[in-house]
Amino acid sequence: MDANGLKPEDKVPATKKLGRADAERLAKGSSRLIVAKGKKVAEFEVGEQTSAAAIDAMLGPTGNLRAPTVRAGTTLLVGFNDEHYAEVFL
Repeated sequence: MDANGLKPEDKVPATKKLGRADAERLAKGSSRLIVAKGKKVAEFEVGEQTSAAAIDAMLGPTGNLRAPTVRAGTTLLVGFNDEHYAEVFL
């Protein structure tokens, strides 16, 4: 992000664990969700009617929000995928 002149508005330290309620809050404040798990990428339409499957995809095996999680406008990215980060940020 620094290489492209992008600055985060907010950072949450890794020691603060974000759970299901936090994931739901983030999804409701977005319109598009992209979740990357390795090479697998899933996209969801989110908002007030966010599905349980979308929230489940955002959480890791411990029940915490997966990292990195980034919101760009109304798009929420969870996990990392070069192609989708480039699409959203560049």
